[in-house]
Amino acid sequence: MEYRRLGKSGLQVSALSFGSWVSFSKQINDKIAEELMGIAYDNGINFFDNAEVYALGESEKMMGRVLKKKKWDRTSYIVSSKAFWGWRGKDNKPNQTGCSRKHLIEACNEAMKRLQVDYLDLYFCHRPDKQTPIEETVWAMNHLIQQGKILYWGTSEWSAVEIMEAHRVAADYRLIAPTMEQPQYNMFERGKMDKDYLDIFRTVGMGTTIWSPLASGLLSGKYNEGIPKNSRFGLEGFDWLKDRWISDDKIKKVIKLSELSKKLGISTAALSIAWCLKNTNVSTAILGATKKQQLLDNLKSLEALPKLTPEVMEKIESIMKNKPALPDH
Repeated sequence: MEYRRLGKSGLQVSALSFGSWVSFSKQINDKIAEELMGIAYDNGINFFDNAEVYALGESEKMMGRVLKKKKWDRTSYIVSSKAFWGWRGKDNKPNQTGCSRKHLIEACNEAMKRLQVDYLDLYFCHRPDKQTPIEETVWAMNHLIQQGKILYWGTSEWSAVEIMEAHRVAADYRLIAPTMEQPQYNMFERGKMDKDYLDIFRTVGMGTTIWSPLASGLLSGKYNEGIPKNSRFGLEGFDWLKDRWISDDKIKKVIKLSELSKKLGISTAALSIAWCLKNTNVSTAILGATKKQQLLDNLKSLEALPKLTPEVMEKIESIMKNKPALPDH
């Protein structure tokens, strides 16, 4: 396993991490979760990602049960939660969502209880809250760090302007600024990482725990022939995800990527994840496997990294044709 610094912090995260979105409590049970987390940990993965909204709190409970059973040394792994949407679904009342001081602090306490841990290593604002002043959010996160309930705080899917505003507030009040951002990043979704955040990486520095490196499985090639049963796009309630990703144009590109990966002697999934890891601004790529073989295959993306030579990267660009145009400086 390769370990990378989380932005400018001293924290080292495994280049590959394990997440629970969609899968935990929806696609897999405790037994499979325990097996997969065990494989991940045994292969050097030290970061396990979660959020209050995943399966409305059940995902964190499941991960908590596994962590308790495994009895791993708490100092050997990193666990996260994210707050914004709440976990009560349609029953959410005012103050049970968003990034207000009240919700962030209460959500943190609830997440620690569900995960059965004394503190969260990473804690994210799961989305920007347009109704709450960024000052309030930064103060709340600083307070949680001082209490020892969280070690690092960050954002997820915030704009570059919002992230820099949080840094400005932190500097003005001498508070702790966000350490990391969790954006979506894959061969189809590149705007934030390859363009919007470049100045942030260059100036204040920022770690990234990227999600969906396989575009919800599309970049694994498993949808090249249609939608398999029990796959993420086949799940009830996830039509929006399928509608977003499945298109003839995208499938054609993935088929070409599959041909390229075959020539390189690696899987399409390993190629796609390795492509994300080639970006030095990626601290860790979160894997969302539901099967043992799938996870083992995804772990091979580290071995695939050296095969992504400048020539291969150029071939990928010629297939994708979506490199963000950068402004002239």
